Amino acid sequence: MSNIEHTDVAIIGGGPVGLATALLMAQGGLSVTVVERAPLSSWSEPGFDGREIALTHHSVRLLEQAGAWSLIPQAVVCPLQEARIETGSFRHPLTFDTRGEGVDALGWLVSNNQIRRALFAAASHTPNITLLPATSVQTIRQGHDYAAVHHTHGQINAKLVVGADGRFSPTRQRAGIGAIVHDFRKSMMVCRMAHESPHHNVALQWFDEGQTIALLPVNGMASSLVLTLPPKEIEQLAHMPREAFNAEIMRRVGNRLGAMRLVSTRHVYPLKGVYAHRFTNRRLALVGDAAVGMHPITAHGFNLGLKGQETLVQHVLAAVAGNGDAGSVTALRAFERQHRKATAFLFAGTNGIASLYTHDGPPFRQIREGCLRVADKFLPFKKAVTSLLMDRQPSTPGA
Repeated sequence: MSNIEHTDVAIIGGGPVGLATALLMAQGGLSVTVVERAPLSSWSEPGFDGREIALTHHSVRLLEQAGAWSLIPQAVVCPLQEARIETGSFRHPLTFDTRGEGVDALGWLVSNNQIRRALFAAASHTPNITLLPATSVQTIRQGHDYAAVHHTHGQINAKLVVGADGRFSPTRQRAGIGAIVHDFRKSMMVCRMAHESPHHNVALQWFDEGQTIALLPVNGMASSLVLTLPPKEIEQLAHMPREAFNAEIMRRVGNRLGAMRLVSTRHVYPLKGVYAHRFTNRRLALVGDAAVGMHPITAHGFNLGLKGQETLVQHVLAAVAGNGDAGSVTALRAFERQHRKATAFLFAGTNGIASLYTHDGPPFRQIREGCLRVADKFLPFKKAVTSLLMDRQPSTPGA
């Protein structure tokens, strides 16, 4: 094959985590090629997909380091000042805020497509990053000295291949790596609703009987609605006429924010958690949802994806400095150990929380009401969870 490109790192999947990996690898002096199935137009200017990402302080620092944070218009960044958790009609919420933390926000809410657009813009202006849109991977052959990625337009020989192609990752499957797949048998609908009452920058997670609702603040008199129900009910809502939909959502949220109206498209996603049996193989590493696809209930997924690629980049750059090999077995093993330690407990704990808070029969309802009451009064617990939500380090720059 005549069209063979040589690069240090080939990244399969040009989503936010894949592009962040490319940017940090490139900043370390490595050549990077990113392969993405989507056409250039939808890659560079992704449409609204309903998802609002709750960014921690650490994630904002990583986006700053990647050169993407400054490319996100501040008008679309909404500070999160308080998080509330409620269950059923039990009106004793568990709340988390920044009081005593010395900062103004727990984190920041930004639409997923805005993050994607900024990371693409940063990557497209980085000299040692090659972007290949509208390109599908056909095979990956992992050799002793390099991995050969065969795609629709040629071949890439890379010291390291990074799979960043989602929780049902074809790259993971090609490598023969299995995964734990937890099917919650629910679907999630996300959309944006305008409302007449202010949200005061408070995020609400409400485990009501028969449904789970999140209302995430966005700038202006609007919130992102995240509604979890059985798939058939979600499909009915997704195709319901607007006026009927508005009335139904107001009923479901208990008229908390006054009159509400749909101001975006509606998007539906199946709820499945994924945890790869392995995060690495010969000259291969998995990042983002390809490694760990979290239930969104604790808002850890995207932030864990960014931290995972940061861990990978650190070990790879250390290996290159030591022996010149971006695909070093030692570096990949070190990455896997560290990332597994950071994610295994959170994945299991998140699934446990999701199970506890989405079952309505006894004793689940009584247990979660008791948990909220005790947790809200136990200040060391609240402080620990607040620190986890913010993921803040003393060196974190202001947003």
